[in-house]
Amino acid sequence: MDAKRKRVLVIGLEPSLVNFTAMPDMNADKVRTGLAADQATLNGLGYDAHLCLTDLGETAGQVVTDALSGEPFDCVVIGAGVRTLPVHFLLFERLVNIVHAHAPAAKICFNTKPSDTAEAVRRWV
Repeated sequence: MDAKRKRVLVIGLEPSLVNFTAMPDMNADKVRTGLAADQATLNGLGYDAHLCLTDLGETAGQVVTDALSGEPFDCVVIGAGVRTLPVHFLLFERLVNIVHAHAPAAKICFNTKPSDTAEAVRRWV
């Protein structure tokens, strides 16, 4: 990795808004803990990691657009909570297109749970 830290944006749903009925082993506190741990892991690996937590769609597009409007990101992670639950399919599709439009040079990757974000980033950056 070069001297400049690679910037990573991790997009996910605000854990307090998620319905965990379909994921009985998960809850908002576990997700928050996993996100914080992965952000710390990414920063420890030399990345400059930022979290971008959104609502379920009402303002999510604008929140992500705002997050991407500053310095460019080298990688954008779209979390499993956004992309794996069918109820969030349209939100996922909208966010992918926002990332594509506002961060066209960034690698896009996907985690499978809050604790494997670093592995997803390392696959691409």
